[in-house]
Amino acid sequence: MFNRGMGRAMLMAACVVLPTWAASAWAQAAGASGAASVVTLRGVSYEHRWSKDGQNEFTPKGQADLASWTDMVTVNVHDGVSSGEQLADMANKVLSNYQRNGKVLRTDSKARTAERAAEHLIVAVLGAPDFLEVAFARFLLLDGKGVVAVYSHRVYGKPAGPAMSDWLNANGAQVEKDLMAWKTVPAPAALARLPQSR
Repeated sequence: MFNRGMGRAMLMAACVVLPTWAASAWAQAAGASGAASVVTLRGVSYEHRWSKDGQNEFTPKGQADLASWTDMVTVNVHDGVSSGEQLADMANKVLSNYQRNGKVLRTDSKARTAERAAEHLIVAVLGAPDFLEVAFARFLLLDGKGVVAVYSHRVYGKPAGPAMSDWLNANGAQVEKDLMAWKTVPAPAALARLPQSR
């Protein structure tokens, strides 16, 4: 579990299947003033596809269909989370959900310093009958609000397990490092200006 004084914790487990949601694509509004319509992570530009209730989804060019994407960045803003304690509580709730519905591969926390609040990481494999999805979720405070920045990768087909294992072995450690070092996570105010789904 996460708490303010937590050092590091790690869980290793195998993959299982979890049904996940599929959302309809939302076109990005051209020239959304001051909005985070494109984000860049790991040298790849991700275009805004869909936003609602603080959840904002981005996929690379050529992956506009939110029912069949391969790589996605999701940034969730939690307005009611404003302290390290609340952030840890939120991370624990997500961890419990992942443990119930998927397999947690790894957790980690960065202790609070004089310069920044504590941060947390959860890596979990989720899925559905026709794909597996790995989610790298970073929990942080940004502009006084709780933010969860998630990089997700999907492998489609049956069986997806071997291909997902190969992808994780080749990319997992670097994805985690890059996500935790991501300095340009979009600000909550910029995300709030994105077009919203009804």
